[in-house]
Amino acid sequence: MINPNAKLANFLDKEKMEMAATRDGYGLGLIEAGEKDKRVVVLCADLTESTKSLGFKEKFPERFVQMGVAEQNMATVASGMANYGKIPFISSYAAFSPGRNNEQIRTTVCINNVPVKIGGAHAGISVGPDGATHQALEDVALMRVLPRMVVLVPCDAIEAHKATVGAAFNNSPTYIRFGREKSPVITTVKTPFRIGRAEIFREGKDASIIGCGMLMYNALMAAEELSKEGIDCEVINSHTVKPLDVDTIVASAKKTGAVVSVEEHQVHGGLGSAIAEALAKNHPVPQEFIGVQDRFGESGNPDELIEAFGMGINSIKEAVKKVIKRK
Repeated sequence: MINPNAKLANFLDKEKMEMAATRDGYGLGLIEAGEKDKRVVVLCADLTESTKSLGFKEKFPERFVQMGVAEQNMATVASGMANYGKIPFISSYAAFSPGRNNEQIRTTVCINNVPVKIGGAHAGISVGPDGATHQALEDVALMRVLPRMVVLVPCDAIEAHKATVGAAFNNSPTYIRFGREKSPVITTVKTPFRIGRAEIFREGKDASIIGCGMLMYNALMAAEELSKEGIDCEVINSHTVKPLDVDTIVASAKKTGAVVSVEEHQVHGGLGSAIAEALAKNHPVPQEFIGVQDRFGESGNPDELIEAFGMGINSIKEAVKKVIKRK
């Protein structure tokens, strides 16, 4: 059953749910962080409206810098600002930042260990019609491998808001991934959130579904439908991909004996890989991987792409049944 302490929204009827893009939460988080601390500055690579940085620009114009189409320069300038005491957020499409400026993030941000925050917009296959060039499917892997980098993949707009404010004051290089499409708001303002701690959204004993990002709605729906078939799944929101909450994940794996990872990202190098590494070291159990299976994206309707790429509710249910048979 759903964990009452998680204070989730009523997710059973998508038609009645609030829908909002995670990028909207990022924009609101920028404004709150800016109100809390004058050191917060925002840099954007010519995508102010798309990344939802516009609200910050309008409220704090003296703390906003339009860098133009120059993602590498944006990362380097932000690292300099951070070195002199600012808290810079850099915003672009994830395909371009961290996709295009990975070397500058590595060299000027992470090696120098300065608290630059990278907002990666329009990530995942759900970008839809923009197609493969703009569908960042490897950004989490790029950022996760960098020493000192914190990686956050919030599940909805409310959590994206919390993640953005939290990142502003964690004193670490941080990547925050968010999407373009509106998605179900499954959490509330009272839902617990802390960087580095996974949240158990649903208690269960037969299998653990561990996910991040907008696919958490599909994970919850899959668990709900499986419960009607007598399969009791635990559902964990691992919004922090790095540092991974190993204790919570291992404890769940010990209880259920089977794990399905769910992410809108390549199955190589993302959350699923992080979970597999933790389990291999601490408590190996069978695992199935829901995500993009070593291919590039394509243009299409976002919902249809999620289904076509094997990340829909039915695909998660099939993965759960498969992994249980491997126990």
